[in-house]
Amino acid sequence: MGESHDAPAGHTTATRLLRQSIAGQPDTRITLDTLLDPLRERAFGVLLILLAIPNFMPLAVGIGGVMGAGVMGIGAQMALGATRPWLPRWIGRRRLDRSRLLALIDRLDPVMSRLERACRPRLPGLLRRPSSLLSGVMLILLGLMLALPLPFTNYFFGALLLAFAFALIERDGAVLIAAWALTLASAGVIAGLGEVLILLLRGGGA
Repeated sequence: MGESHDAPAGHTTATRLLRQSIAGQPDTRITLDTLLDPLRERAFGVLLILLAIPNFMPLAVGIGGVMGAGVMGIGAQMALGATRPWLPRWIGRRRLDRSRLLALIDRLDPVMSRLERACRPRLPGLLRRPSSLLSGVMLILLGLMLALPLPFTNYFFGALLLAFAFALIERDGAVLIAAWALTLASAGVIAGLGEVLILLLRGGGA
């Protein structure tokens, strides 16, 4: 499958950027460092897409902890002002199968196509410091929620990760604001449910 939606002239969409980066590698198995290196600051968004993908797979039960830790790591780097992601050597040198990556992107094409139709470059100031530091903090919060053993939340948090990724790649401050709002709303809901659970447990033990 390919991209079924049109992009403005001269504008490279998130999916097209990722496909071009993967297809441009000469080897059938590529390292993360090789994949991300030419993307510069947009590598943050591409890395978030890669972390979001497992959340849409049936075997993703329990994988939230691993993915959540990765998201928190990316968020921490953005909050500290990094302009491109740093990966530990053992992760950066991890080899990925090119054809499998492209197949996974095809599988998520319906979701990503909808996001791309909503995205376009706007409110560019929100993609620069100091606003980018806030995005880092929000990603830390999202990663923490993703790591919690909460049932039936992987798909939602995966979609929220994609929203952050597309906002960063396509320089869309409006989508970024929506991602911030949904992250805060999710945190509020989880905190409220936690308080209710604590009250119920206290009441049951009385």
